[in-house]
Formats: sequence, structure tokens, C-alpha cells
Amino acid sequence: MNMKQTDIKKVVLAYSGGLDTSVMAMWLKENYGCEVIAFTADVGQGSELEGLEEKAIATGCSKIYIEDLRQEFIEDYVWLALQASAVYEGHYLLGTSVARPVIAKKQIEIAKKEGADAVCHGATGKGNDQVRFELSYYSLMPEVKVISPWREWAFQGRTDLIDYAKSFDIPIVATKGKPYSIDANIMHTSYEGGILEDPWAAPPEDIFLTTRSIENAEDIADEITIGFEKGIPVSIDGQKMSALDLLNKVNHLGGIHGIGRIDIVENRFVGMKSRGIYETPGLTILHQAHRALETISMDREVMKLRDSLGTKISELIYNGFWFSPEFTTLSNMIKDTQQTVTGEVRLKLYKGNVITLGRQSPESLYSEALATFEKDEVYNQADAEGFIKLNALRLRLGKN
Repeated sequence: MNMKQTDIKKVVLAYSGGLDTSVMAMWLKENYGCEVIAFTADVGQGSELEGLEEKAIATGCSKIYIEDLRQEFIEDYVWLALQASAVYEGHYLLGTSVARPVIAKKQIEIAKKEGADAVCHGATGKGNDQVRFELSYYSLMPEVKVISPWREWAFQGRTDLIDYAKSFDIPIVATKGKPYSIDANIMHTSYEGGILEDPWAAPPEDIFLTTRSIENAEDIADEITIGFEKGIPVSIDGQKMSALDLLNKVNHLGGIHGIGRIDIVENRFVGMKSRGIYETPGLTILHQAHRALETISMDREVMKLRDSLGTKISELIYNGFWFSPEFTTLSNMIKDTQQTVTGEVRLKLYKGNVITLGRQSPESLYSEALATFEKDEVYNQADAEGFIKLNALRLRLGKN
């Protein structure tokens, strides 16, 4: 959005404390002459939050909001993506994409509270996050002004930012030797850019933060039972747990067993292909458990419908349309499909594998009496002949 710099007196910056947003805080003050209020969403990035308040002030911000959004993130966003079986392009569980709307929502709330003239994000002009943040901003506050420094400033890449940061004595984690971008939350950790941009090169082992390699994974398997209520995980081994505790637990188990790493080349919404490395240990376990429970508790045609909606929903999440009318409609449909998805799934975790051992549900549609290969009194096998001939009718006619 074009705007006069003099029109901007106060900006709320989505601030991670990383290279980009640390430089951004100082750059906004230099180029807009405005007050910069930092906002950091705690969505489970852990140690990244340490010392953030001091760092924000040192880099030019007048104050910082650090908001704990972890429980809201899981309950209102992660669980919906799980219920929808939202997997982008067959592999990506959407950890970064799912986190953006909850962050944008709180940022807009703070902008309104502070009477800010604009909001600012650290996404690049080549990536998906600029779209996700800004579509969310405009959905929640249509008149909002948006500053996207990567589309304005003269810096050509992260090497330039590192030099700028050093000139202002801004402490940074990225180096010219390892200039890849890391995004972490309780759902996943992603790695992109820099040394990872060659799709033929294997990612170095030392980049991974939450999962062990297969070679270093636990040598003894763990067996766990995950309980669900209406498609939402609520317990492990019979113990009821909060959403936050449960996800922390399966993240730990997935991590020590080397579960949840993927290396993909994905199609960005802006048009290019991008290589990404992702660690999603807990959600990888939960996705398999959820699917296993659905196989006995969900009607066949409802499952087919949900699966078709899951593809569309994954695209809407990836492309930044969480707050769109169509997403709201589809979300309500997804929640309706989950009314019978209650029960337990028993799993074995071992050397990168999630192995389903059993599933049970009070809503089960599975009938051993019908499925058995032994003699039964409820299914007349001779009836199958007419069923097959009726389905073959158009095939036989087509050969005449």
C-alpha cells in the first residue's frame, strides 16, 4: 500500500527478535521517524523469547507486548487443521501457515488498543508469509495500513542485513556461514534459504533442533494410547491432558524417536517453487492416530467428502485465507464430520515410524460379524452377484 511516511506516527511490528525484525525496528525509526511498538506472539518457540524485551528496546522499540498464545493456537487453529487432515501437497502439515492467523489476529488487537497508524511484518517479498499476514490484517481491520520493509528497503538479502545489524551493534543469531531462516513454534520447526536452497544438497544434521536422526533415535520402542473426543486429542495413556501438555508430550516422544522430518520442494502461492525442511514430530503422530480412529468411526461417504474438503482447506491455510468466508463455511463442515470421531488409538513409535497397533471407539461402525471370513448369518454372499452386474452394466454396454 502506498502511503506517505509522514502519515505514520506509530507502528506495531510483528517482532521475533531474529535478524530481519531486529533490523526492521531500527530501519522503521530511521525511515519513517515513527514510534515502533514490538509485538511477539508466544506460539511455542521456547528459548527464542529469552531476553526479547531488552533486545526490542535496544533496537529502537518503545515497548514490547509478549503474548502467550500457545493454548489458543493449539485449540483454535492446530486442532482444526488436524480434524481437517490438512496436508499441503501431500507432505507439509502447515506448521508455519497455521500459526500466522493467530499472530495476525493479536497484532491487530494491539494496533487497535494502541491507536497505531500501521502494522508491519518481517516477511520477504518472495514468500508466502507476506500474503498470509496481510490477508489476515485486511480481513480483521479493512482500513489498516501495512508496511512491508522487504518490499521497500534497498537491502538485497540477509547478508546485507547482517552487515547493517553489525553497524548498529544489533545482536543476531544468523551468520554469513549459516544464513538460513528458522521458524519455530509448538507445532513445528522449519528451515529455508541460504545453504538449503540447493534441492540436491542434503540438509546438514546440525540444523535440526527438535528431532533426532534415525541413527540416533531411541533403540527401544514406545507404545502409547491417544484418546480423542470429536476429533480432538484429549489424553495419553488414559490421562486427560491440556492441549498444551499433550502436544508437548507427543513432540518429545516424536523427537526422541526421529519422527516427523520432511524435506520438500513446495509450490508457493506467489508462483515459485521453494525447498523447505520441516520437523513436525507431535503432529505427525497425531495425524496418523486421528486417521486410524476415523477409519472405524466415520461413515465412508462422509470420509470421502471430508478428504476432498481437506485438500481445499490445506490450500486456503497455506495461501492465507483463514479469515475468509469460504474458510469459515468449510471449517463448520469439518467440525460436523468429527462428531463421531471419539475413541482411542494404540501406537508404536520406533526409528522414525508411527505404527498403528489398534483402535477402538464407542461410535465404531466396524462389525466383526460382517467382516469375518468365517461363516456368518448377516451377509449373503450370493447378493454380490447382482451388485457386480449392475455396476458392470455401463462397462458392458460401452463395448457394444
